[in-house]
Amino acid sequence: MPPLRIPPAFAARAPRVLGPESAPWLAELPALAQRFAREWGLEFEDHARHGFAGVVQPARRADGSRVMLKLGWPHEESRDEPLALSTWAGQGAVLLLESAPEHGVLLLERLDDSRTLHGEPLLPAVEVLSELARRLAVPAPAELTRSVAAEAERLQAELPRSWQDLGRPLPRRELDAALEACRDFGPASASLLANEDLHYENVLAGTREPWLVIDPKPIAGDLEYGSFSFLWNRFDESTLDDKLAASGLDPARAKAWTLVRAVQNRLWFAEDLRDTGDLGDEGPAAAYLPALTRWALKS
Repeated sequence: MPPLRIPPAFAARAPRVLGPESAPWLAELPALAQRFAREWGLEFEDHARHGFAGVVQPARRADGSRVMLKLGWPHEESRDEPLALSTWAGQGAVLLLESAPEHGVLLLERLDDSRTLHGEPLLPAVEVLSELARRLAVPAPAELTRSVAAEAERLQAELPRSWQDLGRPLPRRELDAALEACRDFGPASASLLANEDLHYENVLAGTREPWLVIDPKPIAGDLEYGSFSFLWNRFDESTLDDKLAASGLDPARAKAWTLVRAVQNRLWFAEDLRDTGDLGDEGPAAAYLPALTRWALKS
């Protein structure tokens, strides 16, 4: 069987977006893929794909079923992905078949990665995405390691420090409003299994169901914590008010958490710009964040 071939674009981008420590991980991926191909009886086919922080290799099992071997960069936000997928058990999300969480390796049913909600008309896509989000917002398992309440508490200390260290890259009133949202909404956050990275390219066409969620970043809290992703993505295709209305989500909570996450992302981009001098292909997306922040501040 031919070895896993890491997509060149991913190999070139990983050191910048994942950090220099990703180099040894990348070097080990082909051997890791071969190991789990043997353990799970897989034959690779076609070419590997990639996302922001991982590689997926199409394969077939011994029974002929078509699957995807996912090899993900180990980080805090994706640590609970196997737990979330096993909790959902294929209801609204990709089906988890096998997992080795300690290695960041998952075996998933294969979906149609040529069709995502990114290619669908925007407002109907928002309706599909938000309906999936509501279906997946089941009570969070006790083992889940991240919560919106804890994140809000952490951000109250981290955001002002980052803002100061980075030379105050956004207005103080926007920072203060984000901190107020953390104080007001964090302690009272729900205990639902939310997905903080539910955007259009993370919903693929399936056969069991028309659309299924992939690559969740699970967190226990308000469903609306994930609204930031669909509001920010495809930013200029509609008004934010129309997107929010199509979602049917609670407007106050959606705006509060969008404000917090927009400010957080603006500070991350400011740090990247300070350290590298260039945001690369993320520059256009970063440029939308000030407008998203101002919109979220409106009552």
